[in-house]
Amino acid sequence: MSESNLLGDYVRARRELVTPEQVGIPVSGVRRVPGLRREEVAMLAGISADYYLRLEQGRDRNPSAQVLESLARVLRLDDDATAYLLRLGAGKPRRRRRRARKESVPASVAQLVATLPLPAYVEGRYFDVLAANALATALSPRLVAGANRLRDVFLDPAEQALHPDWESAAVGMVAGFRESVGTDTDDPRFIELVGELSLASPLFSRLWARHDVEACEGAAKHLDHPQVGGLRLHRERLGVGGASGQTLVVFHPDPGTDDADKLALLASAVSGLHPYAPATEASGG
Repeated sequence: MSESNLLGDYVRARRELVTPEQVGIPVSGVRRVPGLRREEVAMLAGISADYYLRLEQGRDRNPSAQVLESLARVLRLDDDATAYLLRLGAGKPRRRRRRARKESVPASVAQLVATLPLPAYVEGRYFDVLAANALATALSPRLVAGANRLRDVFLDPAEQALHPDWESAAVGMVAGFRESVGTDTDDPRFIELVGELSLASPLFSRLWARHDVEACEGAAKHLDHPQVGGLRLHRERLGVGGASGQTLVVFHPDPGTDDADKLALLASAVSGLHPYAPATEASGG
């Protein structure tokens, strides 16, 4: 996978998702390819068809930023996807395949997670759970150190049941995973995880082939918890200083709502804790 044509694979996948109608090309008769033809992309981007073909085939891996920005416009990429395309086109020196690097949470951050009065966990760049507190584990038993968020969403029926629209959640997670990994695809952890999920989940394989890219950000999350029922929580994602690629994820309800009461009930049921008083237990770290 370290020798793969990342740039070419990406632009090919994205052009197949853009219809001629979206870019103002009239359609007559039957088209044999999904999305745009190569020569149509080249024409709209102001480059030669031969040069665009070389880009897709990986025979030219260092196009100018101007060319990439023109392609981004034609392929209707948003800001996150455009930034990803520019990173792919920047190139990087070829390296020997690295040994897997074990991600470890800074001790002070692990202590913070354990004492936060809200569900909280630390996620690595490959969506591994590196630390989680008791209330996070009460929210989802899969939120424990050693689990992987991507694997659980695609392969664990209990995790899928927690999300009322789990397929929509899966779409965003795959796009966020690709953005998190970027061009660093020679890491054994990445190769292992993508290979496993591509074989085990047709949905993952289909979504991965789309090459969607989206930054993981805070959002409102709707959960269907088996003990307290429907929950609407805010999910915040904060970068961990001094630990590249690690993110602190915290869930919190709107104060004074039924959701706050349900979270308090859940905390009380599992550990005798109130979510607005310091926790004292951690599930891992």
